[in-house]
Amino acid sequence: MAGRRGARSGRGWDALPPRPARRSTDEHPPGEQLGDEPERGNVPGRRRGSPGGNPPTSDSAAARFGGSGSSASGSSASGSSASGSSASGSRGSELSESERAREICLRQLAVRPRTRAELAKVLARKEISDEVIAEVLDRYDEVGIIDDAAFARAWVSTRHQGRGLARRALANELRQRGVPAEVAGEALDALDDEDEAATARALVDRKLRTATGAPDAVFRRLVGMLARKGYPAGVAIRAVKDALADRDAEAAEFADGIDADAMSDEPTD
Repeated sequence: MAGRRGARSGRGWDALPPRPARRSTDEHPPGEQLGDEPERGNVPGRRRGSPGGNPPTSDSAAARFGGSGSSASGSSASGSSASGSSASGSRGSELSESERAREICLRQLAVRPRTRAELAKVLARKEISDEVIAEVLDRYDEVGIIDDAAFARAWVSTRHQGRGLARRALANELRQRGVPAEVAGEALDALDDEDEAATARALVDRKLRTATGAPDAVFRRLVGMLARKGYPAGVAIRAVKDALADRDAEAAEFADGIDADAMSDEPTD
């Protein structure tokens, strides 16, 4: 009992035995590091670090467990990307040639109406065979998805009213788009000579509002403008002469000297 009471202090039981005095450098045996201290009670001494004094890095720890997490996630992402691209490629290879042709046509028609010849040219550029082109376009003809006659009628009406083009210019545009001559002729029959004369006069009146210069210079410019829109020389000259006669006295005097019939046989600018 006396021994136990002697081990007590005013604070209760001592958790650790008295700390031994620190030995000097000379007292350390060879090979023992100064930083190493014996364990005292239940508190371990300082643990020895990794070589060089640095703690083990996360990379080295990850290496002990079979590689870093970033490399694993990267390989997983690349694997999913590869599987996605292969799925997309397999879908494209699964489309038949006819299905590809139909998709191409529908994309073209979504932009604006097309003639049969225009679609056939696009499909040929996409390396669709002639047999499939004929098969798909014949079917589109049957169901009315493409209709060259309706296309020609709408083209003539829109371009004549919107741009003031005459029949000759409209016929050239329809020919460039592959509309057969017979189909184009039927659409152009909707315009007659009176329609062309009225449209030519309206174009000249609109240009005269801002036209400047001597009457002869204005006359040549306006006749040339109508010629580029496809109007025959006689229609163009008469439209400009009549418009000048109604403009002012100077222009009317110039217009009186114009022989429309004689000038109709001369080439216009």
